Amino acid sequence: METFNKFTSMLLHALETREPTVDLLESFVDHWKSITNYYISTTDDNRPVKQTDIPWHLKQMLDILVYEEKEQGVEQTGPCIEYLLQHKLLETLCTLGKAQYPPGMVQQVLVFFTKLLSQMQKPLLELVSVYKPIQKLIRLCALPGSKSEKDEAQFLLVVCSRIKRDPQTLRYVLEILDQTAARTPTSEHSQPCTQASNHTTAHPTPSSQSDSPSCSSVQSECGLLSALMQLIKSQKGSVRLKAHESLLLLCGLQSASAGEILCDQTQLAELLAGRLQELYSLLPMEDLDHGEVRSWPQSAWSSQFTGSDPKPSSPSSDHMTNFFSWFDFLDQLMREAPQVLSLKLAQCVHQLWLLDVFQPQLQHTSEQVVLISTSLLCAVVRLVQSSSLLDQLVHFILKTHKLTELLLQRCDHISDQISMTSLCLVEELLQKPHRDILEVLVLNFLQGRSYLSKSAAGVEDRHTESSETNEDSDDLEEDPFFSDSLLSSDSPLLPSPFSPSSSSSSALSSPSGPGSSADVVNSFLCLVPVQVRSAQLLQEGGYESYVHDAHTLVTECESFSQSWDWPLAVPPPPSSSSGEVEDFFEGHLLKVLFDRLGRVLEQPYELNLQLTAVLSRLSAFNHPLLHEYLLNPYIHLSHCSRSLFSVLIRLMGELMQRIQHVSNLTDRLLNARKHLLGLNHNTGLEHQTLLRGIIVLEEFCKELAAITFVKLPLEQE
Repeated sequence: METFNKFTSMLLHALETREPTVDLLESFVDHWKSITNYYISTTDDNRPVKQTDIPWHLKQMLDILVYEEKEQGVEQTGPCIEYLLQHKLLETLCTLGKAQYPPGMVQQVLVFFTKLLSQMQKPLLELVSVYKPIQKLIRLCALPGSKSEKDEAQFLLVVCSRIKRDPQTLRYVLEILDQTAARTPTSEHSQPCTQASNHTTAHPTPSSQSDSPSCSSVQSECGLLSALMQLIKSQKGSVRLKAHESLLLLCGLQSASAGEILCDQTQLAELLAGRLQELYSLLPMEDLDHGEVRSWPQSAWSSQFTGSDPKPSSPSSDHMTNFFSWFDFLDQLMREAPQVLSLKLAQCVHQLWLLDVFQPQLQHTSEQVVLISTSLLCAVVRLVQSSSLLDQLVHFILKTHKLTELLLQRCDHISDQISMTSLCLVEELLQKPHRDILEVLVLNFLQGRSYLSKSAAGVEDRHTESSETNEDSDDLEEDPFFSDSLLSSDSPLLPSPFSPSSSSSSALSSPSGPGSSADVVNSFLCLVPVQVRSAQLLQEGGYESYVHDAHTLVTECESFSQSWDWPLAVPPPPSSSSGEVEDFFEGHLLKVLFDRLGRVLEQPYELNLQLTAVLSRLSAFNHPLLHEYLLNPYIHLSHCSRSLFSVLIRLMGELMQRIQHVSNLTDRLLNARKHLLGLNHNTGLEHQTLLRGIIVLEEFCKELAAITFVKLPLEQE
């Protein structure tokens, strides 16, 4: 056997050494004639092509072309490639493939074209004798009942790869040929094939002639794009993956002209957005779980093909996977596409999906439809990364007036689930790097600082001001539940560096400012009465752990707002000499947040957590108006105005009244905390909502104190 292997090796070496002496053109022509002679001599119409010599002859022809180019270099055009172009062999092969004679011939043609385009280095796509048959072959792809999807997908991927290499060939493959392109056959790119271009790059004619009577020269949807959009629906994952990759290659062309062609002279954007609309329409709204939809994980669109992100198989789960995968694909496509195409696609998504389909469901009267659609919008906002698509989502949610007001009102819906999902949507919006979100939701309502009393503009003396505050403040100052005893320096919640001094111990009863950093921090830390504090009973993480979390949150918010050109200081307050000051309205968002915060003691625990998460994130942004209105306990409010601190003070008064009816309060709070931490089984249901509300308030006040502590040094610098 070893001797036989050596003999075989020697024979192959001898054949390789003789190869250069063979007349390549003669051999190339012989192989071609062998193929054509088959059609002359054969009488068996049903014999599959794989049982003939045609595949072998095609392979030999391809090997000769590749060898010739390797020997002569890309800059030269060999006689074999000249023969291929002059005698229109590619046209003939397309005709044979279309006829499917012998059976399966189209697959052999696809393989030949695929290898020709992938192995040849010459820029062939700009030559009429190449791109014309490629156009014909593309129209044979993705036809109903096709048995060659795998070869079709590979062929189209290679075509798109060649376009990526030579973007100027896009209009040829898409059959978009304007008069300028017809007069200018891209001579500089045709130089490597000068002999071939002399007889193949004549003035190209639009494809609306005999080759494709049903297609306009500006509608490529009957060609490459149509084929790719069909293949993405294939049952075969490998085929769908290649179709996705082909679309990414096309849309990722950074040539300005390529972006304009795809945007203005094709319906690519409409097709892609239409697919999103189609997949969304398949979602079984009545069977979906809103929690699963709202928390859909961030996963790459390609994970559905690789199996790296397995999910339980069910019809509803499969539909959601398909929808979110396509959404992620469009998101990536818009990040990589030229700006003109990215904007066009985002606008199509806005019109075809958000306005035409999604908005009516958000406005639906069915609670289930509202809950699922809001949950899905929450997930979409969280998953989006493309700036152009985020722009359209923000415009849809916050600048469609009736819809915006409706979504914010639902933060205080009769259904706790809808309220919590709506609050989740707000929180997701606040985590996106888009300036308009805060402007529309909050800042536009705070700009005039009309929440300040008239006297706050000119009088700084604390005692003079105290007599001019509104009735609510006066009532709170006289409230026995907020005496100095509640602000004792013995509080175990206070961090050692900020033990309150005697001057800050009455901070709540003397709400003038600005006060030191320690005063402001302690105002929040001391806000919860000692009688209802329970965290220290379990020796949980102290205030310092909240500072760490607050630093992370503030840093994240700061990274968003660095490029937003926010002012460093608040604008001047409204002047008391300028006549009537405009009545203050905190805006729909803050109104609903403050209203719900006032009902913390009677709401579900999970809803309270979501509510305080939104308020904490708003407080973490380093805008001077937000800091003043949400975190400054010392501002003097105008009549009928309220701030976050004033709402909390009023809430503490209600809390102290309610706990009068709860026996063994300390033990009950301790048990409630243990139950929330999973340390015991709750033995009683009495007062559970109240007890959990108290715990939420204690934790929320520590969060606000920590956020203030992190932000104040930044502002003082």
